[in-house]
Amino acid sequence: MNNDSAKILLVDEDPLQALTRKSLLEQRLGIVLRVNDAAEALCLLENPEQVAPLRLVISGHHMPGIGGPAFVAELQARIPNLPILVLGDIHDVAGNYCGNQVHFLPRSANAEEILRLGALLIEQGACPKA
Repeated sequence: MNNDSAKILLVDEDPLQALTRKSLLEQRLGIVLRVNDAAEALCLLENPEQVAPLRLVISGHHMPGIGGPAFVAELQARIPNLPILVLGDIHDVAGNYCGNQVHFLPRSANAEEILRLGALLIEQGACPKA
């Protein structure tokens, strides 16, 4: 897949952190849509035009409103083959998720780790069904 056409959904409530991650992701992996929380992400995914080019979702485990596990479960129900990268304490969060398309990094992961795994997931990920 051409990374120029990659679309990443970044779910991050921290404006400064999100701006930094979005900028880095766009430089190396393509178009990034950023939303503040899981509810906003799920509303966005009601639009098939937003879903079709989507190749990766990056989200935190601890989010206001809909928590990480509930968000990921709903996301998997809607788009089963879409890779999801959850940022959180791996030892505490991994048991809360199921599915072979869910991957984890510590919330403190540096930009290079996120970029490396993000690129790998986009390359290996299945195309979502709209």
